[in-house]
Amino acid sequence: METENKKILLVEDDPNFGTVLKDYLSMNDYNVTHAKNGMEGFEKFKKDDFDLCILDVMMPYKDGFTLAKEIREKNADVPIIFLTAKALKEDVLKGYKVGADDYLNKPFDSEVLLMKIKAIIQRKSVDSVADSKQFEFVIGNFHLNSKLRFLTYKQEEPIKLSPKENELLRMLALHENDLMPRELALTKIWRDDNYFTSRSMDVYIAKLRKYLKKDDTVEILNIHGEGFRLVVKTM
Repeated sequence: METENKKILLVEDDPNFGTVLKDYLSMNDYNVTHAKNGMEGFEKFKKDDFDLCILDVMMPYKDGFTLAKEIREKNADVPIIFLTAKALKEDVLKGYKVGADDYLNKPFDSEVLLMKIKAIIQRKSVDSVADSKQFEFVIGNFHLNSKLRFLTYKQEEPIKLSPKENELLRMLALHENDLMPRELALTKIWRDDNYFTSRSMDVYIAKLRKYLKKDDTVEILNIHGEGFRLVVKTM
């Protein structure tokens, strides 16, 4: 996942720590806006679109929890990471209740923060693809209408897919020529991610391969330990 040009709002009232953290994130190709208190943070948030917010909890004028609530009213989806010097259980629970995606206690390892940011941005990006409203797809010589659950090869009679076959092929088509993570399909379609649902998905993948084998330009590849790729070769 590319981090370049991903915009982060950092709201941290400690000027030294804030500057060091901003510089570190900038060195790792993030575009960072630093606000020195909650009021300034909200003003900056309203003026720009951010991919992620990092909020200190204890700040003058407006604390991180209040700021997070205001951010959530404006944008329900932007990821939020809280930074706190207190490791109190009540604070952690309060943070998650106002919509935190993650929590870090100061002092923390900057590399751990970096990995958390990458994971959260990647997850949000993948989720947004999966939640797409697109329902018609051209897959090589096939046409998929996922509303009607019809898969049509050239001018032949359409095949009526089962609900899970349909959802799985739609998700593969949304990720055409890219990785469709196994966990994403399991949680979005089966609402569960365990050994048995995973084996069930493999059965559905086999069924889809059988339908698609009419077209030599279309293939579902198994990416070991990660997921699947619907590959459509251009002739």
